[in-house]
Amino acid sequence: MDAVLKNAGLKQAGLKQATTRESALEALRVYTRELVPLAAMQVRVGEYDGVRLHMDAPLAVNMNDKGSAFGGSMTSLMTYAGWGLVTLQLHQAGLQADVFVADSAVRYRKPLYADLRTEAELAPEESWAPFLNTLAQRGRARIQLQARINGPEGEVMADLSGRYVAIAKG
Repeated sequence: MDAVLKNAGLKQAGLKQATTRESALEALRVYTRELVPLAAMQVRVGEYDGVRLHMDAPLAVNMNDKGSAFGGSMTSLMTYAGWGLVTLQLHQAGLQADVFVADSAVRYRKPLYADLRTEAELAPEESWAPFLNTLAQRGRARIQLQARINGPEGEVMADLSGRYVAIAKG
């Protein structure tokens, strides 16, 4: 993400100091607009309250042959929301790390005939403090997240459980 933000005209030093929620969220928005697969999906980074990260993408460019949301787009959006959540937490903690998806499981519950809206959050049994402490002490940590895509009436259309790994830089 550092290189993309630098190419977007933001100072790398500014990114390293992006420790406030708002500045970290704006850095993620810039990165999302610059990353080709996400730009093609027209992913928009929404609200971040320090606990949950919201993202959305229009159905029109993420549609399958049946007129519903393409499963690959749904999975990509949920996976990226989880990645974004970990990345935002790291920036707020002042830690530099590469974030990877170690594994995930997705369930598609119903076809979605509306724009894709997702939210990512920690799995119920997880906490940020041990993850961040482990990363600071060992240079590597993992955490379990969950994400879901909700339909227009709030019903869960798809959900993802994923394990994300952070590896400290330098």
